[in-house]
Amino acid sequence: LELDNIQGSIRVTGYNGSNVEMVAEKRIRAESDERLQAAKKEVRLDITDKSSTIEIYVDQPGNGRRDRSDSWRSRSHWNDRGYDVAFEFEIRVPRNTKVRLRTVNDGDIRVQNVAGDFDVENVNGNVEMLEMSGSGRAHTVNGQMKAGFAGNPARASYFGSLNGDVEVTFQPNLSADLRFKTFNGGVYTDFPTAALPTPAAAAERRNGKFVYKSNGFSSARVGNGGPEIQFDGFNGNVRILRAR
Repeated sequence: LELDNIQGSIRVTGYNGSNVEMVAEKRIRAESDERLQAAKKEVRLDITDKSSTIEIYVDQPGNGRRDRSDSWRSRSHWNDRGYDVAFEFEIRVPRNTKVRLRTVNDGDIRVQNVAGDFDVENVNGNVEMLEMSGSGRAHTVNGQMKAGFAGNPARASYFGSLNGDVEVTFQPNLSADLRFKTFNGGVYTDFPTAALPTPAAAAERRNGKFVYKSNGFSSARVGNGGPEIQFDGFNGNVRILRAR
């Protein structure tokens, strides 16, 4: 499932069925009836079924859409057209579905009971993931990043927020190599850990001189080690917790 929203929230829940079920609520605010009619005409929901992938895309002027078979479209700024359109999505998917979810403004992303891999991105809102079992990436710019796993990630994963806290809860049998950093916060875990050496700073030649740059991550091993899991909380705290 690939869902590219612009304004509004996304809620995806896994279940034991075989169909994708969706309810989408469209909300329009307009400064005049003329602008209301324009919004109804210009902003639409584009749904494509590609056999193994369902793509849901909010299509509106100024998006700079590209072929999604290669990459997600680039978002470009669009001037005020006298209306504001938001979509609120409630979706049920087969539990093992892989999800790629995006929204930008005025909404949170919530994913629950999904065992497939994930790629989740918000800009101005929270990301919450519950009862997860897959691996992947989840990030927000201005919001809280919170996740809980019923089955620990089997492959490399990343969780981050620029201006919010990052809190991820794993099952007690976690074995992984953790990498974490925060600039204006602290890092806490209740897992027993062993410190790992910090990777050497990379050398870069500038004006005939070598400049050494570090990515700022610290490392620790939980259990016997395993997939690398990164936590990035620039202006917030990072909490790596053991499920009770």
